[in-house]
Amino acid sequence: MKKCLVVGAGLSGAVIARQLADAGQFITVADSRAHIAGNCHTARDADTGIMVHTYGPHIFHTDDREVWNYVNAFATFMPYQNRVKTTTRGAVYALPVNLHTINQLFNTALRPDEARAFIAAKADITITDPQSFEEQALQMVGREIYEAFFKGYTNKQWGCPPSALPAAILKRLPLRFSYDDNYFCQQFQGIPKDGYTAMVARILDHPRIAVRLNTHVRRDEIKGYDHIFYSGPIDAWFGYTLGRLTYRTLEFERFYHDGDYQGCAVMNYADLEIPYTRITEHKHFAPWEQHARSVLYREFSRACGPGDIPFYPTRQSRDKDLLHSYAALAAQETHVTFIGRLGTYRYLDMDQTIREALDCSRAWLKGAGQRPTAFHLDPA
Repeated sequence: MKKCLVVGAGLSGAVIARQLADAGQFITVADSRAHIAGNCHTARDADTGIMVHTYGPHIFHTDDREVWNYVNAFATFMPYQNRVKTTTRGAVYALPVNLHTINQLFNTALRPDEARAFIAAKADITITDPQSFEEQALQMVGREIYEAFFKGYTNKQWGCPPSALPAAILKRLPLRFSYDDNYFCQQFQGIPKDGYTAMVARILDHPRIAVRLNTHVRRDEIKGYDHIFYSGPIDAWFGYTLGRLTYRTLEFERFYHDGDYQGCAVMNYADLEIPYTRITEHKHFAPWEQHARSVLYREFSRACGPGDIPFYPTRQSRDKDLLHSYAALAAQETHVTFIGRLGTYRYLDMDQTIREALDCSRAWLKGAGQRPTAFHLDPA
């Protein structure tokens, strides 16, 4: 039997703690915040009673049946499809870019095969090996769609022109030649009826798990544990001795409205002149509930500084070089496993986070307490 410390009470830490506790280990889970569930924390708004996604909306979507069954063992998931709208140049369009978006933007009535040929004719075929977000967009959809929906929004989201961002960012975004405006295409989609925090609380509800909130864990202060699963920023673990990895963070401006403010859960704002990236109206994330008033948040993206909550790893060339150096230090930590979005400095969806946590804990248990060989710190 081993004594383990899990740093972070988000999805990564909670799932690993539960897996190890079910196997008979004693686990301490420490988190620097005053609540569990990390950035997917949810809480009822005191004024309206609406369930708020405190750090921005989280819609669970996956094709991984085991992960879907896992979360459903700890929460009742309600069906939910994310249907995002965007305002650009004074008009509202559906995202992701689909047949309706194309016909509306170009004032056409194209069929799917016609739309494919139409967009192909607008694509910049001179770009054979796109290196940036901008080049990828121009090669995929041409200048009109790029400038209407991606250029301004991306500049605000990442704090730099799309020409300075890697092409891989855009490759994740779908382009559809049908009227399907479901933002995600995975088989299983939903939101827990009682919120994500209640789900994580049930995962952590085990007699061999002790949770300590408002607890900052430092590398030089840890004693008495056989193994540590660390989901905080990897550069923070090493005291930023090699420098800081860069992230984007979000600021939220809350406001209220009597009735329905925007008619949808998420409204993006693609124009660069509008300082916020989107407005989220949280009662629409729980259509099974009824609320007369509404609580909304304007989201502003900016560079993450010391003391801010990191949201998105930027993974620019400098960051990848620095991550290589931190990965070399991490490889020398024989009793520490780095997990999650911050611990591995990668963008991970919730289902990916849970999948890796399940795999990591199983590998650790199979190895009789040794660090898993399937180590997800990939600087590539």
